[in-house]
Amino acid sequence: MKVLLVGEFSHLHNSLKEGLKALGHEVFIIGQNDGFKNFPVDFPIQKKWDSGLLKKIKIAIFKISGFDISSYLTYRQFVKFKKQCSDFDIVQLINENSFYCTPYFEEKIISYLLKNNQKLFLLSCGYDYLNVKYCFENLDFKSVIPLYLDKKIDSKSFGNVLKFRKRGFFKLHQFIYQNCRGIIASDLDYDLPLRGNEKYLGLIPNPINTEKLPFLPTPIKDKIVIFHGINNDNYLKKGNDYFEKALQIIEQKYASRIEIITVRSVPYAEYINLYNSCHILLDQIYAYDQGYNALEAMAKGKVVFTGAETEFIQYYNLAEKVCINAIPDVDYLVKELSFLIENPEEISLIAKRARAFIEEHHNHIKIAQNYIQKWTKN
Repeated sequence: MKVLLVGEFSHLHNSLKEGLKALGHEVFIIGQNDGFKNFPVDFPIQKKWDSGLLKKIKIAIFKISGFDISSYLTYRQFVKFKKQCSDFDIVQLINENSFYCTPYFEEKIISYLLKNNQKLFLLSCGYDYLNVKYCFENLDFKSVIPLYLDKKIDSKSFGNVLKFRKRGFFKLHQFIYQNCRGIIASDLDYDLPLRGNEKYLGLIPNPINTEKLPFLPTPIKDKIVIFHGINNDNYLKKGNDYFEKALQIIEQKYASRIEIITVRSVPYAEYINLYNSCHILLDQIYAYDQGYNALEAMAKGKVVFTGAETEFIQYYNLAEKVCINAIPDVDYLVKELSFLIENPEEISLIAKRARAFIEEHHNHIKIAQNYIQKWTKN
């Protein structure tokens, strides 16, 4: 089978590619490498006119005419890859806005992919029309939407979410929805809003290549090391403000017993190794399930503060913790961190269970087989 994976912003498509190739399939990725994260792609597309004076000129032109130069230049780059992006059995979009274009150019690219390949599928593993609509209509659903409604995040910073409420992106959603063979969710944060949708094919967990992520049990000799990796662009959306406030209290409370490592916006290849020496990793707060950073850290045997709500525990039928559920409550976070620091043996137990969980439910080859089953049946 020949597969084209469109877009990459978490390492999901790279890990899926590795699983598919291990099964003998031919796989390529086209898209941006997601800025500072610098994920590998086979057919790289750069977002141009996106900084400095050129960006200011681009914005001015867009305000006057509605024409987005960056989107046009992305389309022109795609045109150069037209031949390489033809004759695939499967094309999978990582998102409804995989190329980060305005709806007009996004639809032009997807139209070509539809006409020149066999089947098109859509992943829901980030914000899209249906997910954003559900979150705004169900404010008790754990998401970042209340941050915006409570004016903790301004409209400009929330643009990558709010765009899916605009008419142009709604029409783009309808176009993709009508033409794709189905939608697949990567975790419960995207599964729950899609349940009952006629195009929904179900949840396939994120693929993790454990062969590249050796289990690194870190003996607690002197201090318990806590790692906090921050993406400046998503600082509030990941709940880093709560983590930092909790860490300030923990540092005062256990100064001689802990070491805190904080890094900001580093490339993926560097980031994945920076936390090797830690025992506890702080990931994100507004989630039901784990995203990519959390899963890879769990594979290495780290105790991760991330999404692990009741829905997650029930879905995987877990009797014991494989990670720590994080919520926007500083006192709660301090309590959970304090328990681990005062009971270090629990860190070792959770670390082992975390690795076992990844091996059982997220093995990249097993996950690739699940994708193949969905693709061939629909």
